[in-house]
Formats: sequence, structure tokens, C-alpha cells
Amino acid sequence: MTRVGNSSLDVLPLSLGGNVFGWTADRDQSFAILDAFAAGGGNFIDTADGYSAWVPGNTGGDSERIIGEWLSSRRPEGMVVATKVSQHPDYRGLSAKNVRAAAEASLQRLGVESLDLYYAHFDDESVPLEETVAAFGQLVADGLVRYTAVSNYAPDRIREWLRIADETGVARPVAIQPHYNLVHRNEVEEHIVPIAGEYGLSLVPYFALAKGFLTGKYRSTDAAGHDSPRAEGAAVYATAQGLQIIDALEGIGRAHEVSIAATALAWLRAKPSVAAPIASASRAAQVADLLDGARVALTSDEVAELDSVSEWTPVQV
Repeated sequence: MTRVGNSSLDVLPLSLGGNVFGWTADRDQSFAILDAFAAGGGNFIDTADGYSAWVPGNTGGDSERIIGEWLSSRRPEGMVVATKVSQHPDYRGLSAKNVRAAAEASLQRLGVESLDLYYAHFDDESVPLEETVAAFGQLVADGLVRYTAVSNYAPDRIREWLRIADETGVARPVAIQPHYNLVHRNEVEEHIVPIAGEYGLSLVPYFALAKGFLTGKYRSTDAAGHDSPRAEGAAVYATAQGLQIIDALEGIGRAHEVSIAATALAWLRAKPSVAAPIASASRAAQVADLLDGARVALTSDEVAELDSVSEWTPVQV
């Protein structure tokens, strides 16, 4: 288990991505995925109020509703659920009024008394940061949210949030959710990791498997023949360097008797300040590989090998 920042949240160092629930996984498939995750010792789920509003017929909050139904049905002990605000079609942005209304809506969909971890999903520069920080702080003070966090914020805006929180006496964020993986390293390692280290924040990286590329499934820039909605995005990483990374992951994983995906997750876990990479599964059978990634320990030489082969990766998406 690992601790998220300076919070009391103890989690298995893998967060199950809920972005697929109501999208590539229907309700029954989502329940099966969640059941497999919980049965394997997983206790950290990541979602957002905007998931999956982009699917025809969905309204937003679809992932939260499925998770809420599962929580009500299964009543698992010790499950930590993180969600986010700013992208739901009915609750866009980070004004104080919107943050409050969105949090209350998420509580209702999830069927919980408080949100374990609540992220500002994307920065909203149309609203004074002081207003947003105060709104998040008030949610904590009122018991609607246990801990706060930020996602997709620029380094200077993270520092400004922390400064405002300290000056006004409200709860600091305990985590940062950045786009971070073996083929997207430099920005995070140069600018976000130092902030996390300085302030004792945890990183909870999304796209930990690079939209599926780091599973080894996509070894061609041609996404044709793949039925996944992410295939096109994953295929862009199939550069010469990207394929070298996959080869290195395959060799290291073979030594530990785990998959390419599990090895990629283990590499992330070995990086400074990373608490729990986020990875999703569209089928219950995929969950075991993700859980392996939470438990396998790479040697320092193996981490260094992956660091070397992925250094200065040129692909940016």
C-alpha cells in the first residue's frame, strides 16, 4: 500500500481508470471489471463528472453513476474514489458556485457521503484562482470532500494554488494528476516532479499506458484492424524509439513473468513522487495485468535501462 501525499488515503499503488465505464465498457462489463479489481486487492478508482459525455446518448456523469451503482451493490470496504470537476456539460468551469453544485451532483451519482479525492480537472483561467481555491477549501471544511487535488495544471498555476491555500489557511491539494508515461516524460519530470517533491504531493499519472501503446498491442503506425477507439491515438507512438521501448519492456517483463503493460506501470511506480498510475481496462480479463503492475518491483538497473531507451522521446500529443 502507499499513501497519497500527506493524506490518510492508503491505496494499492494502481488506480483503476473509470473513463471507459459507459463508453467502451457497458454497465455489466464495468461491474465485472470493478469486481475483478476489488477481488485482486485494488482499492483506488479514478473517474470524472464529464465521463463519458462524448458518447452519443450519454449525458455526462455516466461513469460516476455506474461506479455508484457498483458501490451500492457490492459495498466494498476501504474503496477510495477520486473524481473531478470542470468538464460536465451542466457544470463547466471552476467558479465557486459551479464547483459546489458539481460536487453535490457527484456525491449523488456516486451515492457517498463525501468525495475521497476531488480534482480540479482542467484549469479555468476565466475564474480568479483565489475563488476556485476557496471553493475547494470550503468543500473540505464542510465535509463534502476529504482531500483536494489538481489535474492538467501548468507548473506556475500549481505553485500559485499552493501559495493561495497557505495564505488563506485552506487545505492544500495532496496530489497532482499529470499526463506521464514512458513516451511522455520530459515536461513532467522537468517541471511537475520538482513541485511534488518540494511540497510532498503525490503524482497520480493518467495515460500511464499511453492510450494502450505501452501494452505492446500497437507495433505499427497503422491503426487499421484494431477495434479500440484509442487505436489511432496509440499508434502515433509506434516510432523507432517507441518500438525500442516496447522491446525493452518485453524483455524486462519476461524476467519477472509479467506483461509489457505491468512492466510499464512498474516503471512509473519507481519514479519520484508517483503514488499510483492510472490504467483502465475494457474487459475484466485485462485487470490481472494491471494489478501485476502494482506489485512487481523492478531493479535499479531495469529502471535505468527504461530511462535510457525512453530519454527525450520526441512524440507529443
